[in-house]
Amino acid sequence: MTEQPNTFEDPALLIVDMQNDFVHPKGAYGRAGQAAETISALPARLKQMANTVRTAGGWIVSTHFTLVPGKLGEPFISEHLRARRPFLGKGDFTPGSFGHDLIDEFQPADLKVEKVAFSAFYQSRMDWMLRQAGIETLIFGGIVTNGGVASTARDAHVRDYDVVILKDGCAAFSQEAHDATIGSLATIARIASTYEIIKEF
Repeated sequence: MTEQPNTFEDPALLIVDMQNDFVHPKGAYGRAGQAAETISALPARLKQMANTVRTAGGWIVSTHFTLVPGKLGEPFISEHLRARRPFLGKGDFTPGSFGHDLIDEFQPADLKVEKVAFSAFYQSRMDWMLRQAGIETLIFGGIVTNGGVASTARDAHVRDYDVVILKDGCAAFSQEAHDATIGSLATIARIASTYEIIKEF
């Protein structure tokens, strides 16, 4: 298959935290009844974007929120996270587990990045990996808009990546939080729909 020319400079689709423990009904959030319709709708909406990027020779990069296991497998959970998500516990978001992995709709990713904070750049090897791959443009999709997406996008901007936010390819637990965050990100990123970006490949 020949690679098609596109208008983006060495692009990657950055799929933020679309993990089984967040999205799958049998994952940590699904078992706790923490699903959101806006998030559940993302896989179908982003799948064509992922296929388009692959066909054009771009990269699929996935970030993976991680609860690092300590003694006896008990995870290190920050106090603020424990207060907000008391249902999280042993086995959730554990490296190598079903819950930690990227959902099937986007498999396989070319690069996978473990993260322990909102931003995937924080204390991770992501910047090094992206530079090694020659990636210059990051097209953001995933969850949540006002958490991992926004924090990682801002950190990408200060590292001189070209940042594109898919306004219909990201979601939050409330539409209000999503809309407010998309508005604020317009100062550091191009905001566009998946349809608009697919047309440019």
